[in-house]
Amino acid sequence: MFRIAAKTTLVLALASAALFAPATLRATAAETALYASLGPDVSVPFGWLDFCQRYRGECDNDASGARDIDLTAKAYKEIQRINAWVNHSIEPVSDMDHWGVVDQWDYPTDGKGDCEDFALLKRRMLAERGFPRQALLMTVVKEKNGDGHAVLTVKTNRGEFVLDNMNDAIKPWTMTPYRFVKRQSQENQNVWVAIGDPTSAPLYVSK
Repeated sequence: MFRIAAKTTLVLALASAALFAPATLRATAAETALYASLGPDVSVPFGWLDFCQRYRGECDNDASGARDIDLTAKAYKEIQRINAWVNHSIEPVSDMDHWGVVDQWDYPTDGKGDCEDFALLKRRMLAERGFPRQALLMTVVKEKNGDGHAVLTVKTNRGEFVLDNMNDAIKPWTMTPYRFVKRQSQENQNVWVAIGDPTSAPLYVSK
């Protein structure tokens, strides 16, 4: 009985210490968890370069600088709605079956596409609804088996969230099963930056 009481007291003491820790320490810990650590500029995915050749207007850069989304309840609901709508409206098909090539980034205008096509459509739909393009970042990740995959990172004042064609839930980036590799820079969508510790990029993304 004494051991149980002592253990309970220790747990409560630790919880209290965390709750009343200095605000600066709590803020630093929260920021570390909520936002990905970015590295240097890296190679731009061929799929993005090819996409920009066919959709030049989509890749024009502006000089407005980095902007985050103010994640109000209304904004979250709209992001959630678009993520689910695209996931359920587009038929998943590989680029090889769709286009006869290993990797091609495109809008799924015929109702078919793979991971990056889902992400591109979500990006466009959110931008059309007034969300800043600088906060809608195409992102390359690796699955546990090493396969390449693409998702859309949404950067907000409450952290970074992932829109994934494999999941309707909008999850914080730290709660996904992926190894993050690289993504678009907020300052220039045609510049890509490393995420976290250096790792080799997949040759292509699929699924």
